[in-house]
Amino acid sequence: MIPYGKQHITQADIDAVSVALQGDFLTQGPTILAFEQAFSKYIGCAYAVAVANGTAALHLSALALNVQPGQKIITSPITFAASANCIRYCGGEVVFADIDPKTYLLDIKKVQALLEAAPRGTYHGIVPVDFAGNAVDLEAFRKLANEHGLWLLEDACHAPGGFFTDGNGQPQNCGNGQFADLAIFSFHPVKHIATGEGGMITTNDEKLYRKLLELRTHGITRDTAQFKNSKSFAAGQPVDEQSSFPGWYMEMQTLGYNYRFTDFQAALGISQLSRADEGIARRRAIAERYQKAFENKTFIQGQSGVVAGHAYHLYVIEVPNRLGLYNYLREQQIFAQIHYIPCHLMPYYRDLGWNEGDLPMAETYYKHCISLPMYPTLTDEQQDFVIQSIKNFYA
Repeated sequence: MIPYGKQHITQADIDAVSVALQGDFLTQGPTILAFEQAFSKYIGCAYAVAVANGTAALHLSALALNVQPGQKIITSPITFAASANCIRYCGGEVVFADIDPKTYLLDIKKVQALLEAAPRGTYHGIVPVDFAGNAVDLEAFRKLANEHGLWLLEDACHAPGGFFTDGNGQPQNCGNGQFADLAIFSFHPVKHIATGEGGMITTNDEKLYRKLLELRTHGITRDTAQFKNSKSFAAGQPVDEQSSFPGWYMEMQTLGYNYRFTDFQAALGISQLSRADEGIARRRAIAERYQKAFENKTFIQGQSGVVAGHAYHLYVIEVPNRLGLYNYLREQQIFAQIHYIPCHLMPYYRDLGWNEGDLPMAETYYKHCISLPMYPTLTDEQQDFVIQSIKNFYA
């Protein structure tokens, strides 16, 4: 069986988790901070906050950015539903803009048209998605966002290790905080770094970082500088207000959530992160082999191609008779996948007023797209079998 994606767990990973399981902390321990610091160094940002999963990362980010009921936020329809749902969790209104058919990314021209067609203040933020691992030009989006007073939340779940090149010719890592207010990542098993479940939020904004830490754990703080109640109240008896707060004391200051990460997941994450560059290199090599195999093939209507900075979580091709190919590959024990059903045509969003024909580029893409097996342990022989099976089908 050849799946579209697969985790790679080594003996070093197993050993790291075993050490964590034998330690003093299973959760809220020092390994989580160590993983956050290692990840922020890898990405090149100031702060990182580990959470339960990528959806939790999106939800907490929307809360930290103060999304309010009725506020309009723009995102892509070609993404996992959580990219949009996080806005709905806060009562916001999701406005989908169409994709660029060449990159499959949110089309900045379509976003600009939406913004310019509405009074200033109509929209409050943009959630661009690094779909398949292809990095969004966040410098361009930052400029547009600044012109209209918007925040940026980068969904980089597909793109740890990915980058785009800025106007000065410098690579800018996905999630490095140079342009987006916040960025989020996922550690689901098919992602580059796998911890079973898990997610990360990155930022260069200390105020947002502190807010995320509070929201992650029930809205509770143990930071004495932030306490609002008196020391006498905390102690349960009159005390000198110059004394310290008692060691047990904490305060819930806002409505938060239990979106915590565990120490044994963090140990696995640190181990996985140690070979992240190796994994990216292998993914890019696989992409190059796909690109070469399908060059000038008449049945290829579009493909991810080889793009500088692409992290290749997915390798997507567009083909005629996608359903036939999908079923044929399954018969060969090749389990390709479809990414994604356009979010705006999910029944939930249809009920909110979205219809077929609203976003023609995304809808045309969906009719033809199929994601081929892409993971570091995919062998050349397995990939050759995938390639030959596709050629056989169209022959």
